[in-house]
Amino acid sequence: MASAMFRRNIITHYSKFASSLSSLPRHSSIYNPLSMSVSSFHSESVGGGGGLPSSMRGAVYWEPNKPLTIEEFHMPRPKAGEVLIKTKACGVCHSDLHVMKGEIPFTSPCVVGHEITGEVVEHGALTDSKTIERLPVGSRVVGAFIMPCGNCSYCSKGHDDLCEAFFAYNRAKGTLYDGETRLFFRNSGKPAYMYSMGGLAEYCVVPANGVSVLPDSLPYTESAILGCAVFTAYGAMAHAAQVRPGDSVAVIGTGGVGSSCLQIARAFGASDIIAVDVRDEKLQKAKTFGATHTVNSAKEDPIEKILEITGGKGVDVAVEALGKPQTFAQCTQSVKDGGKAVMIGLAQAGSLGEVDINRLVRRKIQVIGSYGGRARQDLPKLIRLAETGIFNLGHAVSRTYTFEEAGKAFQDLNEGKIVGRAVIEII
Repeated sequence: MASAMFRRNIITHYSKFASSLSSLPRHSSIYNPLSMSVSSFHSESVGGGGGLPSSMRGAVYWEPNKPLTIEEFHMPRPKAGEVLIKTKACGVCHSDLHVMKGEIPFTSPCVVGHEITGEVVEHGALTDSKTIERLPVGSRVVGAFIMPCGNCSYCSKGHDDLCEAFFAYNRAKGTLYDGETRLFFRNSGKPAYMYSMGGLAEYCVVPANGVSVLPDSLPYTESAILGCAVFTAYGAMAHAAQVRPGDSVAVIGTGGVGSSCLQIARAFGASDIIAVDVRDEKLQKAKTFGATHTVNSAKEDPIEKILEITGGKGVDVAVEALGKPQTFAQCTQSVKDGGKAVMIGLAQAGSLGEVDINRLVRRKIQVIGSYGGRARQDLPKLIRLAETGIFNLGHAVSRTYTFEEAGKAFQDLNEGKIVGRAVIEII
């Protein structure tokens, strides 16, 4: 404890030094959507020992369908109740891609990335002693993309996934909960905004309530997906669907989140687990995640096939993990009387899903939205599932990229070239 506090004081001392501002050229010519241009600058350490660098790099989204660029930032600084994390890995998620394609409006310029692992290197001033004791400097950690404030009416009831501050500040304005960003460009001093913690960067600031300790037995790279893909799947299966042993489950869309749903369904003891997708290679991979049946919806009607598999009844739980009106309808029509249709896929802003009102009413169909898990309660559970091997992180992560390849990673995601989940290594 004392050594951790001593190290934190050293880090805080050295981080107060500032390097002179440098002009940072940025590639302005854009040819290939979602590619990346990389600046020639790199972070420079100041002082010695355990000192932090004066600057860091982050991947910036500027405007729809333009490439990310890697830019230099002043070292971000945490405030009370926040931790500064040296980022080790960041997952490649469709939520970021929706923002980059302009399908979901978000404040720009912003640093994307919201599925991270890393090392705690500093606590904000006036952070309480219990937080410092729980997350000492040097801790290996994983961060959840929904970062609860811990104080609002929802957080006080344990509903971290509905945190008022997260939606009012981070999702609405791209800031943390004092209404300010922690990111400022090194060349101009102007602000950049934060999609969650802005995790596709060498360092990021995260509210301590959104962070859990990662045991040494779990690798940084694969564990990054715990903060979104697995976190989202767990929220859907545990809280929205409340899957019970013996339930039949259909998952429509078997990307990073959908494939995590399959693993969680298996862990919860579901019986028939039906994976639905349009690509045979994804469906083949789905079997390793726990799918007992697969349906290629490009070749056969998924509703009819699900009814056939379940003896004409439909499934207890259907999960939509794509965010498309067509799959929304498939999801609601695939459940049995009294069944639950759980929607977790984000769609283009303004998209609407249709549902048969009379069937909804007469047959007691439940349509439930689920954005993610509850960080303080669920993230430690997910870490334990991974640590015991019940959730296989190695199977879930199919591809890795370097930090400089981040633009290519999202381009590959956009083109459907990633099976499962990809992770960008920033180590």
